[in-house]
Amino acid sequence: MGRILIIDDDVQVCETIESLIARAGHESVSSYNLRDGLSKVQSDDFDLVFLDISLPDGNGLDYLQQVKDSSGNPEVIILTGKGDADGAELAIQGGAWDFLVKPSSVKQITLSMRRALEFHEEKQNKAQCVALNLDNIVGKSVEIKNCYDLVAHASGSDANVLVNGETGTGKELFAQTIHENSKRSGNNFVVVDCASLTETLVESTLFGHKRGSFTGAQADRKGLIPLADKGTLFLDEVGEMPLAVQKSFLRVLQERTYRPVGENREFKSDFRLIAATNRDLEAMVARGEFRQDLLYRIQTIHIHLPPLREREGDIRELTSFHLSRLSAHYGVPPKVASSDFYDVLDNYDWPGNVRQLFNVVEQAFVASGSGNTIYAMHLSDALRIKLAQSNLEKSGKGSLGEGGAAVKAAAESAIQSVSEKKDSPRLNQDSVLGGTVSDILTEELPPLKIFKGMAEKKYLEELLLRHEGDTTTILKISGLSRSHFYALLKKHGIND
Repeated sequence: MGRILIIDDDVQVCETIESLIARAGHESVSSYNLRDGLSKVQSDDFDLVFLDISLPDGNGLDYLQQVKDSSGNPEVIILTGKGDADGAELAIQGGAWDFLVKPSSVKQITLSMRRALEFHEEKQNKAQCVALNLDNIVGKSVEIKNCYDLVAHASGSDANVLVNGETGTGKELFAQTIHENSKRSGNNFVVVDCASLTETLVESTLFGHKRGSFTGAQADRKGLIPLADKGTLFLDEVGEMPLAVQKSFLRVLQERTYRPVGENREFKSDFRLIAATNRDLEAMVARGEFRQDLLYRIQTIHIHLPPLREREGDIRELTSFHLSRLSAHYGVPPKVASSDFYDVLDNYDWPGNVRQLFNVVEQAFVASGSGNTIYAMHLSDALRIKLAQSNLEKSGKGSLGEGGAAVKAAAESAIQSVSEKKDSPRLNQDSVLGGTVSDILTEELPPLKIFKGMAEKKYLEELLLRHEGDTTTILKISGLSRSHFYALLKKHGIND
């Protein structure tokens, strides 16, 4: 028996679906607004949720991921009172099971419900049978958690996998994780560096050769493809593979056979293929730089790894994980990172992604010497200079730019919060900082760090009051980047 939640403000719709659910032998409960529905889905486990888009207190699509990530990991069927192609696209992209336009027929609702419950049950059974080992993958952001489901799917099959993402996002790590969670985990994980393959050596490298088959072949050599037999063949940076090599490899991929150089017989290799690239292979196909038939072959399952700048909240977890690993490696007591260290990390764009983050953290770890706390000053001058230059460039731009909407919303929320304090004599003084200093100096002096924090908060509050959400002016006067400004608002709870 399945447990189903209906979130819809139309009582008649709820009653109709409740009746269908009862006839199918399942249990149901209804909520007539988002607040109550979210409360129920967070406090109890459901197998399926019918979620309306237009609700009195919000848009259901905005909370789709939150519903899917609740403890029961329910499937979601979106309901809407009007045909909305864009809404349907957003719902499917967000992982909704189906998109139904009200009024839908009894048959259509029942069929969609039955299939969603069957899929959910099968997914739950697989999850119980296979405990995915993600020991080396760190992150709890929605963006990276979406990849975990695909890793589980890939681990349970023998299909070819394409992992793509920017340099340093962890493509090889994800490939290894798929291999280690698959039935081939007891056999070799063989890495092929496609960028180093040349037309003259590709056959020898991939297939091997017999002694004397060409000048310099002084002994038999086993190729990478036979080494991957019963295991996994990982094509690293497959987008760098020359066209001539792509043609040779395509036949091997189709037939799983190869012929070593100098050998007159063909041999079989039962390998599982995982490929990775930081390039847009479809664009390369359009330019004639990559074979379309090969692309079709290698991307049966496609996993896109998000860049670190899009993984909200993961920087601190990754840093903590790497610090623990470094302490064990160097044989020293555990070290912790200070808040100012994290402030710098949180406000950097990380073009080199996780790989660059780990390198930076290790440099700071070493620079901290015997101390047990890592501060921003332990970061390299080069990184701090880059960050300062980046902040200057951002603060000089007049438009909101990427992420500007979030900053504006935060600022508006902060202004509303601070506006309630306008009657406070301290905030209405000509110099809010001067008032703060005077007040503090009449009491026992706090530690310098606490004093700085108090002054910083008062400065931000006064800045918001004086300029009433004019983000461009605020950033210009304060010298802050948009991301740093937003981080400070959050740090001091001004926008709560």
